[in-house]
Amino acid sequence: MAKQLKKWQGWLLFGGAMAIVFVLGLICSSLLERRAEVVSVFNNKRTMFTDSIVAQNEKFAQDYPREYQTWAMTEDTTFQSRYNGSSVRDVLAINPYIVINWAGYAFSREYNTPRGHRHCIEDLRKILRTGNPGVDGADDMQPGTCWTCKGPDVPRLMREKGLNAYYGAKWSDWGAEVMNSVGCSDCHDARTMDLRPARPALYEAWARAGKDVRKASHQEMRSLVCAQCHTEYYFEKENHQYLKFPQDKGLTCENAEEYYDSLGFYDYIHPLSHAKILKAQHPGYEMFKQGIHGQRGLSCADCHMPYKQEGGVKFTDHHIMSPLANIDRTCQTCHRQDAETLRQNVYERQKKVYDLAMRTEEELGKAHLYAEFAWKHGAAEPQMQKALVDIRKSQWRWDYALASHGAAFHAPQEVMRLLADAMEFAKDAQVECTRVAAQHGWTKEIPLPDVSTKEKAQRYIGLDPAKMEKQKHQFMDSVVPKWIEQARKNKRFITKPM
Repeated sequence: MAKQLKKWQGWLLFGGAMAIVFVLGLICSSLLERRAEVVSVFNNKRTMFTDSIVAQNEKFAQDYPREYQTWAMTEDTTFQSRYNGSSVRDVLAINPYIVINWAGYAFSREYNTPRGHRHCIEDLRKILRTGNPGVDGADDMQPGTCWTCKGPDVPRLMREKGLNAYYGAKWSDWGAEVMNSVGCSDCHDARTMDLRPARPALYEAWARAGKDVRKASHQEMRSLVCAQCHTEYYFEKENHQYLKFPQDKGLTCENAEEYYDSLGFYDYIHPLSHAKILKAQHPGYEMFKQGIHGQRGLSCADCHMPYKQEGGVKFTDHHIMSPLANIDRTCQTCHRQDAETLRQNVYERQKKVYDLAMRTEEELGKAHLYAEFAWKHGAAEPQMQKALVDIRKSQWRWDYALASHGAAFHAPQEVMRLLADAMEFAKDAQVECTRVAAQHGWTKEIPLPDVSTKEKAQRYIGLDPAKMEKQKHQFMDSVVPKWIEQARKNKRFITKPM
């Protein structure tokens, strides 16, 4: 015979059941309230768009004031953490050996830490990598493809001009067209405000892998709208500089390397070492997927665009920035440690990564210089093959690990693995170059030039820093104002909300 419950036990079970029902009721009420809130916002829109792409971000301000206002805050550059922040830091000045590593490529001219989305067009115009068309005979250094992730004018241009015409143009051809910085229509369908990546390269890469971006879940979309730009890519040189993602074989550093090797692809030939170099762009999405947060199903927006409460309204904060700026709304939604403990945990991981990175990029730079020395002392191409392969592998892993902006936290173990491999390949290349130089009669330690500052390193590889800066100032003072004036005539942007 079943044992009967005591009276107090019955009341305890009843009370527990009521508490559970109450909590579930609150959750359902919150969900319904949120859904009703979304429906209310959509049904009371003042502006109904008939086009999926609306380039002028200001046109969304009246219907989505909170999202617009927080998006506008990406103009703020005051946030600083121990290693990065929202303001510009000259990476080449921090470690001049990076100039040597990127010799022969535009990144050796200037490379800065990124600012917020509101600055991306301005920063692209004034960076020394883009050249100074129209100044002292200078020409475009980059193709029109380089505008691809800089704002919603780009998908508009792709549709109006066609992909081949857009990609195949000169960078300066779109100077008067790309005026509206990264914003609403880059991530949302303007008609429905559903999340929708606007760059075809993402859809094409997924299709080659047998997947459909349009069938991704909402949580996946909260990362894919970022992944359309924060990812590794390359330009098909013989196909109008067509933009492609090397994801066919997977999302790891080695997967991309295998893909490139199968094509015999390289971005440039290094003028000192003669190695065929792969230039990593910013594989943020790929590196994020290698880390614990990506593996646990978090999205980019969970940490970089946390929810925010204003009165009775809950909305997504579009002030995209470091999670360290809002630990109470980012880290502490899952982790129970105090804010300072969490912050120091991040700094501890970052310090280990950046300490190793500094040593790795220096040894890689020395490998390039050792190779240059061997060539100058009579090395033949067959003798240098192993060293050149080692340099290519080293630089690819070093660059891939650090170019993703945030990988020191997103996937610190993966970054350390890649940097350790890069260090090993760089050291192997130095040994090979030393051996080859010895075969040609050099028995002493290979001497190294003085590249202890950014300017010294740039002059060593044949750049004239003062001339580059002068031309860029002339370009910004004379050419860019003409672009802006032309854009005003063509009504490419507006100056106040409509």
